[in-house]
Amino acid sequence: MELWQAIIIAIVEGLTEFLPVSSTGHMVITSALLKLNKDEFTKLFEVCIQLGAILAVVVLYWKKFLVFDKNRVNFYIKLVVAVLPALIVGYLFADKIDALLESPLVVGITLLVGGVVLLFVDNWFTKQTIERDEDMSLFKALRIGFWQCVAMIPGVSRSAATIIGGMQQKLTRNVAAEFSFFLAVPTMAAATGYKLLKGRELLMSNTENLKLLLIGNVVAFVVAMVAIKFFINALKKYGFRVWGYYRIVVGIAILVAIGLGYKLSV
Repeated sequence: MELWQAIIIAIVEGLTEFLPVSSTGHMVITSALLKLNKDEFTKLFEVCIQLGAILAVVVLYWKKFLVFDKNRVNFYIKLVVAVLPALIVGYLFADKIDALLESPLVVGITLLVGGVVLLFVDNWFTKQTIERDEDMSLFKALRIGFWQCVAMIPGVSRSAATIIGGMQQKLTRNVAAEFSFFLAVPTMAAATGYKLLKGRELLMSNTENLKLLLIGNVVAFVVAMVAIKFFINALKKYGFRVWGYYRIVVGIAILVAIGLGYKLSV
């Protein structure tokens, strides 16, 4: 992987990680366009640049994470409860999930189907009563955590799954989106930590790899900061329909590319 490729991938990660459009789906297209060799470091890089995106959430919502009081204790308990299903399912079905990650066809189909779902989400959930995450029960947090497990199918989008899950639990659209951001922190931290632990020799034995990863995280951090603010504002104005149309276009593009014989890789 060259530096310019690392920067482009990091930009894509920062832009798409918190949007309901599937960062995995966009990695498929980006990797194909860059003709990127999917070696072990590339796979590690694409997961571990999530660290930059995580830090963007912590910085933007630093009062949520770093100001300690009774409310923060409850906040952290809810995050722990919500992340447990993903940790358990991810551990038990890691091999099957990895196998799905090798299928661009799955990504294309789930992007398309998920896009259709997003066209109707705003009409499905119209009686939202929870306007602060402080008013959400632990049981509701757990249910959102189960929704997050759906996103282990490539192309679903962790953001889309958890936001829909939050709205299904009566959270307002914006509160559901913000809780999705918060839940991303422990979820992605666990995935990144696990990947770094497994791939530490790739980094320690090659300083160039380490440099690319550091630069990638910085780029992902900056871009994610902008993307999160943009998404919240766009969500207030337009709802989910625009993201639904976008997903449908991307999903169709992937399926057409596969049909035409292009070799896409995840």
